[in-house]
Amino acid sequence: MSSALKIDLITLFPAMVRGFLEESMIGRAWQRGILEIKVHNLRDWAADKHFTTDDRPFGGGAGMVLKPEPLFAAIEELRSPGCSVIFMTPDGEPLNLPLSRDLAADNSHLVIISGHYEGIDQRVRDALVDREVSIGDFVLTNGTLAGAVFIDSVCRHVPGVLGEEKSLTQDSFTGNLLSFPQYTRPAEFRGMSVPEILLTGNHAAIDQWRKERSLEKTRARRPDLLNKKESEK
Repeated sequence: MSSALKIDLITLFPAMVRGFLEESMIGRAWQRGILEIKVHNLRDWAADKHFTTDDRPFGGGAGMVLKPEPLFAAIEELRSPGCSVIFMTPDGEPLNLPLSRDLAADNSHLVIISGHYEGIDQRVRDALVDREVSIGDFVLTNGTLAGAVFIDSVCRHVPGVLGEEKSLTQDSFTGNLLSFPQYTRPAEFRGMSVPEILLTGNHAAIDQWRKERSLEKTRARRPDLLNKKESEK
């Protein structure tokens, strides 16, 4: 993998995501050259004077569908040899920690299509899309939001993006467990105290306490993750 992960995001609403990408860790990584992110307006590839990018679906139905012509033109211009074309769609495979990690490790260039309206012409999906990804079992008013979530989830696995790489090993879903409780100073606030174990400096005991709290939370909130953990043994 090259030193920088290159990402091209195709959207109808580039202003929605530019501010997000310029802030915090993603923005700093972009400035340092660890990430190379470009946001493109699909209308730049529309061929008519009205910059038309959508039309009514064949067979009838509500809503509009993004046309194949501008999407084919955009993707064919932006993609590079070996890159992966990702389409953000509610009916794609679920975005999770292993998928984000693998995409960051296995790719030097991602072209992301953010869906809008009733989706995109199926011919684009059949001919050009390598992977279809969903950020959850819900529908958004705008696929650009899903594209932003996807970029953040993948980029944090690129070496150098996070300020402390140890953060990756303590995330929720690492090892199929939810995260343990975190506390900071002051040790007592409004009658609520930090657990005594965290003040002892006994790192082995602290690690054990954190593991137990992670198991408790996972058992209460996401028992399916524990079942998955057992099946992977």
